[in-house]
Amino acid sequence: MGLSKRERMIVLLTLISVGALVADRLVRAPIANRLTELQGERDKAVAEVAQAKILFQQSQQVDQKEAKRAAGLKSDAATESEVTKAMDKWSQDARLTLTSVKPDRLAGDKGVKEIVFVVAGKGSLDAVAWFLYQVETSDLPIKVKYMQLGSASEAGESMSLELRVSALYLAGDEKSSPKPKQPKPSEKNNEEQLL
Repeated sequence: MGLSKRERMIVLLTLISVGALVADRLVRAPIANRLTELQGERDKAVAEVAQAKILFQQSQQVDQKEAKRAAGLKSDAATESEVTKAMDKWSQDARLTLTSVKPDRLAGDKGVKEIVFVVAGKGSLDAVAWFLYQVETSDLPIKVKYMQLGSASEAGESMSLELRVSALYLAGDEKSSPKPKQPKPSEKNNEEQLL
């Protein structure tokens, strides 16, 4: 029994449709799914690389800051000068009026020593906050040991600030300042003293 032209056309279209469906399920869908997975993995890898770059840059910045801090200030005069200049600059940036900056050297052992600066100033709450931020984020080897805030009004328009800021410096070597030598008694004098 022969198929009519119409029936052959229906069978042909049915075979083509079934073949397309099978090809879609067995070939195209797995490839599309795999491409989607690969795109997701690529996006994740790109994000990880970007995060690694950020961490590397932050690490370099921290290393540079630590190197500056480790270098420190080598003498008490240099420390005093550097911290005083920094305080003046920070107060100008913050629009804070410093009424006094008094250094006070503390007696200490050999090696690292400390200068305490007593700082007093007046300004707005924003000025005080910005000044304190500059002190806390400074590359100088300093830290706030004591802080007192006062206000003439509740709005914080006029604040008074008192700080005690500790700065570290390396003490000079004791060997670099030569001590006067005492003459050694001769052996002859030693023998005479024994008799």
